[in-house]
Amino acid sequence: MVGELKIFAGRASENLAEKICIHLAMPLGTRTVKQFSNDNTFVMITDNVRECDVFVIQTSCPPVDHNLMELLITIDALRRASAKRITAVLPLYPYARSDKKDQPRIPITARLVADLLTTAGADRIITIDLHSPQIQGFFTIPLDHLTAADLLYSYIAEKNISDLVVVATDAGFAKEASVYARWLNVPLAIMDKRRNGNDDQATVHHFIGNVTGKNVVIFDDEIDTGGTIKETVKALRKAGAKDVYIGCTHAVFSGPAVDRLRECHATELIVTDTVPLPQNHSLECLTVLSVAPMLAEAIKRIHDGESVSTLFKKK
Repeated sequence: MVGELKIFAGRASENLAEKICIHLAMPLGTRTVKQFSNDNTFVMITDNVRECDVFVIQTSCPPVDHNLMELLITIDALRRASAKRITAVLPLYPYARSDKKDQPRIPITARLVADLLTTAGADRIITIDLHSPQIQGFFTIPLDHLTAADLLYSYIAEKNISDLVVVATDAGFAKEASVYARWLNVPLAIMDKRRNGNDDQATVHHFIGNVTGKNVVIFDDEIDTGGTIKETVKALRKAGAKDVYIGCTHAVFSGPAVDRLRECHATELIVTDTVPLPQNHSLECLTVLSVAPMLAEAIKRIHDGESVSTLFKKK
């Protein structure tokens, strides 16, 4: 039997954690975090967590390494404070793209992160829309893989867009995109996207499916530098598409992403708040949906020993 529910936030996810606590009608746990002059991170848990069921919310965003280390230190502090169970909630999983050895002499950092979380003392993991589902296999502890698909689907469905086509940004995302197409009862098109080595920007060569004179919606797990989206929208416009809607879970928006997204002139860009957005993003077409209600319900169900999978539509 787990003890009292407690929720703590890392510095990268304080706003999201506060929203979750509002939905659960409970206070956010308190702790002290400071950076010493030698750049070492210090964490002290100021709440009593003995025999408690503790959830720590910390997403992956710049500075990624500092945020990850802060999470590991917090988990260790909670373990040493005799927490009954510790669940690390990572809305965006760190190093998710480094999930395989596809070049000589490179690491599988996503696996390393899994080992670090387990060694630090995490008993369970919650994350949202992993870039590669096989990351779940890196863990020897339970992992709840949530998805923002229902959230994005519901928003698009309510708009009742005519002549709509779902476009997969590459063949790897075609299966996921086909689920959206089935839910929305609309056709599917697939972009032929190719990336050279470690280049952040991919090139769109052609697509399979008809988008001429159609309104288009693109779904993806994340937008990083925005290069793929810019090229995709450009190719769709060239092919005769009308309005272009973009839906993604993780708005990473690194490097030139904001400028590229502004230049692509999408009709609407729909993202979630798994990652805190830059304050000066200046994207008029941006709509932000919150994952706080979903995470709050998942946390409540895990704490109460109830099913989490029934939260979502069947794929």
